[in-house]
Amino acid sequence: METQIIRMDEEHIDQDAVYSAGQILQRGGLVAFPTETVYGLGGDALNPDSSRKIYEAKGRPSDNPLIVHICRFEDIFKVASEVPEAAYKLAEAFWPGPLTMILKKADIVPQETTGGLATVAVRFPSHKVALALIDAAGGFVAAPSANRSKRPSPTLAKYVEEDMDGRIEMIIDGGEVGIGLESTIVDLTGVEPIILRPGFITREMLHQVLGSVDIDKTILDGACKLPPKAPGMRYKHYAPKGELTIMEGCPELVVEAINRRCAAAKADGARVGVIATDETCHLYVADSVKSVGPRQDEEAVGRSLFRILREFDDEEMEYIYSESFGESGFGQAIMNRLLKAAGHRVEQIDKEE
Repeated sequence: METQIIRMDEEHIDQDAVYSAGQILQRGGLVAFPTETVYGLGGDALNPDSSRKIYEAKGRPSDNPLIVHICRFEDIFKVASEVPEAAYKLAEAFWPGPLTMILKKADIVPQETTGGLATVAVRFPSHKVALALIDAAGGFVAAPSANRSKRPSPTLAKYVEEDMDGRIEMIIDGGEVGIGLESTIVDLTGVEPIILRPGFITREMLHQVLGSVDIDKTILDGACKLPPKAPGMRYKHYAPKGELTIMEGCPELVVEAINRRCAAAKADGARVGVIATDETCHLYVADSVKSVGPRQDEEAVGRSLFRILREFDDEEMEYIYSESFGESGFGQAIMNRLLKAAGHRVEQIDKEE
């Protein structure tokens, strides 16, 4: 299969190309496209064959649910059998935007799209190219991140091409995305709303709208053994090719510990990289040291993380060490992705070694 690459951005949407992409989706094909979070791999959400193709292209387990993307709020009633009051409140506050709601599914949504669950994940993105494509495709596009399973999610089209060239019909290159981490996922099917995946819409922001909001206890401990109710809850995700380890503790001791490990790796002839911040990147000695931005600028950190993991793959880093980040606000989403990328490989540095 030859993969066609079309370039456009939110200010210059090629309507003819969008129409062609929509036709591909309506025929059961796959199109990768930009959203405000990461690039998505789109298929017709109401066509079970399209969902099967998505799983095949990604190499993704078929029990891992897909998110149904819509371009009009009223379309939520077509894919969800129940829309609770909380969904109206969240939609008014955060849609269109980087928030996914888990609802009880309508019969029109095939089991292949929901990973066999009786629930459906629904998102109304804000990216204008994404909205135009969803509309051209008929209004319902199933779209996980446009990467091979377990690889870092793509924030640039070149990484979509790296993973999907020859596997899908079209890639819409919209440049670098804005947020860089996938949407927040909130389960609204129980008594109390529960965050299943942290993202740009934080627990604090949700609390302001809904009051009490719980958070799934497995988000930061990696011990989940239950069937996944949302994308990425069970399986290792976002992993670079090199072995990633997160170092936690006093900043000065973390710098010293990472430098010792870098020196040991280099002595063994291995290539080693470090994920640091603007404040600390000059302190490290490694084959490649990359800053995710100022530590206090969590939006910059989130926007940079997946790109940096991909760059380390480009540079063939065999070992990667990362500083840790805060676990509140958007920092919780950053640490969630880092922990999954590292397979929850964390070293606590409490004293000099």
